[in-house]
Amino acid sequence: MGLLFREKETAPCTVTISHRFEELSAHVRFNNGAVIHPGDTVQVHGAEIMAAYGELVEEERVATITRASKLEQLWTRATGDFEFMELCEFSFSDEVLT
Repeated sequence: MGLLFREKETAPCTVTISHRFEELSAHVRFNNGAVIHPGDTVQVHGAEIMAAYGELVEEERVATITRASKLEQLWTRATGDFEFMELCEFSFSDEVLT
């Protein structure tokens, strides 16, 4: 992997979509053990997966992983904490505002 260049790889994956009362989520698990690092991007190929209310849907797909260059990895690690802190500016409580 170069300092300035990105590399692409494909990986088989399992996509799990949950649309239930107790959980609303979408997860991708790489079946070949691929690991995602800071700055990498993932595109899962295929048609949109829809789960009706109360369902849990799993589908086998292929994903393209675009690996960040070394420079992008360093930048993501250096600035990632600042982006996380933006999320910390919000809080949730059970209090009713009057």
